[in-house]
Amino acid sequence: MKRMIFSLVILMFFLAGCAGQPQAANGGKVQVLASNEFLADLTRQVAGERAAVSSLIPTGVDPHAFEPAPQDVTRVAASQVLVINGGGLEAWLEGVLANAGGQRLVITASQGLVARPADDAEEHPEGDPHFWLDPLLVKTYIANIRDGLSQADPAGAQTYAANAEAYLRQLDDLDAWIRARVESIPPEKRLLVTNHESFGYFAERYGFTLVGAVVPSVSSSASPTAQDLAQLIDQIRQSGAPAVFLESGSNPELAEQVAADTGAQVVEGLLTHSFGPGVQDYIAMMKWNVDLIVGALGRE
Repeated sequence: MKRMIFSLVILMFFLAGCAGQPQAANGGKVQVLASNEFLADLTRQVAGERAAVSSLIPTGVDPHAFEPAPQDVTRVAASQVLVINGGGLEAWLEGVLANAGGQRLVITASQGLVARPADDAEEHPEGDPHFWLDPLLVKTYIANIRDGLSQADPAGAQTYAANAEAYLRQLDDLDAWIRARVESIPPEKRLLVTNHESFGYFAERYGFTLVGAVVPSVSSSASPTAQDLAQLIDQIRQSGAPAVFLESGSNPELAEQVAADTGAQVVEGLLTHSFGPGVQDYIAMMKWNVDLIVGALGRE
């Protein structure tokens, strides 16, 4: 009996040690958990077949309002690599990591990028975390993911480098495609009103003017005041912005109120944090958004 107990203890230590090795589980694949869908897609583009990648936050769930459940902590505990956006987007992260315990490599995809200041800087001192809505800034994401995966799995470094290089070319192609589509909108008509302050980097890259937002915050979970809405109505009237763009899943009530007072059109369906029907990767997500914006602003 003592010999059996001793053998079981040795086996447990062996399995615990293997759990810390990136290539130990699931047929030798690195176990990677990304905080949300678009990060999971970017990670798969770099990882190829060397990693099993999944998203923590389900489709359609706003990361600003995400509240981890016990099973989410369990998934983090089982991961060997965790990919996050950073910049304050994952406000829940510290508590989850503390509860999950163990060790894993955390890759902050936006590391090295300088954030735009948030209008509500007291609430969000990290600034605007929505870097990924500029595909050229996503190049930094890809480089950070490549380097992180190479650290976790040195044997795959060449594969990660080659995959990353190929995807960087796709991001350049995406940028060129967006520029060509946006050219159809006269510069004076490139006016963006959104549900919350998420398209700042996109606007800077492609020459849009940010008129305002229904929720004047980089977090969609904030609540606008009556004064905020009155100010937005004035901004829309003065600028002539023809549309208010809402993210998929957003409550349209306040936007419809603003539209009724200004004559602007409510355009629903922007995909900022997660994918939608028929849109299952980052590049398709960006093309969907651009088509939606150009379709609304490019009308005579």
